[in-house]
Amino acid sequence: MFKHLSIADFDHQSQTVLDIRDPQSFAAGHIPGAQPLDNSNVQTVMASLDKAQPVVVVCYHGNSSQSAAGFLAEQGFSDVYSLDGGFEGWRLAHPDQVVAD
Repeated sequence: MFKHLSIADFDHQSQTVLDIRDPQSFAAGHIPGAQPLDNSNVQTVMASLDKAQPVVVVCYHGNSSQSAAGFLAEQGFSDVYSLDGGFEGWRLAHPDQVVAD
């Protein structure tokens, strides 16, 4: 089972961040250290992660990330979060930290 994580409690430097937004949105701006996650790389990304480490799933507004976080929890990840407010909420709180490719 995944948990909800508020933007105030989110620490992107100590948690693995998986961004499920489309590639163009990710390239235009994302949370520092975030990794893109989509259907084409989900198996590779899952295999590269420690299932015991915290994982935060980020989407646009915090809705789609709940399904993805639930999927990761079902795959054996023990500490999975969905970021409430998503990237847009985080961007509004931290506009100076957005990274673009």
